[in-house]
Amino acid sequence: MFREVVGRGWSLTPAGGRVLTDLLPEDLPAYSDRLAEETTVNGRGMTDYDLPTATDERAPLLVRRCLAYVAACLQRAQEDFGDTAVKSYVSFSFADTDEAPLTSNITFCTPLPDVRPYIPDLESVKDAAVAEFSAEDCSPWL
Repeated sequence: MFREVVGRGWSLTPAGGRVLTDLLPEDLPAYSDRLAEETTVNGRGMTDYDLPTATDERAPLLVRRCLAYVAACLQRAQEDFGDTAVKSYVSFSFADTDEAPLTSNITFCTPLPDVRPYIPDLESVKDAAVAEFSAEDCSPWL
């Protein structure tokens, strides 16, 4: 599924949001700002139902899957928009269930000078591991 998302590329919304075309709903609701629009449309949990439940086995596979998706999406954004403005945010945390498996969420947005950052103080996040990636960060992987 994620390869199909990358393959369909990126689109601009009427508000100027940069969104993955395949994730764009048919009826795009009004959002309070472009950041909310981009992070809501682009945000997804990474598929992990096929991964082992033991964290030591699960973690490297989940991280690899997330980074592959991030790198492919950011490379495609650079091709589609001609710049490297889109950023990706990847979070890892343990699910709030009895089994508490490691899970991951990914979203993409374009930082703007007049809009608060998606995660204002990234280094102070305590309930998850969160990383920001740009196309430049991913170029050694491609």
